[in-house]
Amino acid sequence: MKKLVGVLTATVLSIGMLSACNKSDNKTLILGTSADYKPYEFIDTKNDEIIGFDVDLAKALGKKTGYKIKVKDIDFTSLITAMNADKVDFIMAGMKKTPERAKNADFTDSYFLDQNEVIVKKDSNIKSLADLKGKTIGVQAGSIQETKAKEVAKTGGFKVEDRNRIPEMVEELKAGRFDAVIIEQTVASGYLDKLDQMEGLLIEDFFEQSGSAVAFPKDSKLTPKFDKALAELKKDGTVDKLIKKWFGELK
Repeated sequence: MKKLVGVLTATVLSIGMLSACNKSDNKTLILGTSADYKPYEFIDTKNDEIIGFDVDLAKALGKKTGYKIKVKDIDFTSLITAMNADKVDFIMAGMKKTPERAKNADFTDSYFLDQNEVIVKKDSNIKSLADLKGKTIGVQAGSIQETKAKEVAKTGGFKVEDRNRIPEMVEELKAGRFDAVIIEQTVASGYLDKLDQMEGLLIEDFFEQSGSAVAFPKDSKLTPKFDKALAELKKDGTVDKLIKKWFGELK
């Protein structure tokens, strides 16, 4: 009987140790991000690691607050769910605070402003909102671009479809299954630099300048701690240096 109890105890301890291995320790935080959003976050295939503006800023915030940062790649639409299931500790993925997201997460102040851009083929003859009537517009699932596109579609007369990853959207556009896609301008510029057949349009109806922020679980003690660290990194010029490193000289 003692032997059986000993085996059971050892088994329970082993399971506990395995469970602990899946969680961050007191000195390490797991960053949840969607590594398809260059230059915010993307996979450096040469070194097989996730890099980008958000990753660098997360590590700077970690250093400021006394934490090491590990990065986990998750589809954008699942990030808040993963965080609230304790699979990641916080989120940085070019994510904006919205009323809907604020129901399930707390946000710091914003750290970078961007705006929407509509990407089309140069030979599409699409130049304005009116030209999108009857067309299919691609957006990233769960993004503010999806929300904005669906809002404009009510009067614009076009169809909205979503995909989990930005590269999927671009491939659909190249293949002709999408007539246009809506992406943040700084992300779109990376694709436009490589795709000569594409061009970007700033259509006023889709314009929505918004700020990326760090997301934490509701009532997290880390939110004010990181908010303070973010303010300090803005003040000492660290944020501006990282913006210049990843986005260049902004227009």
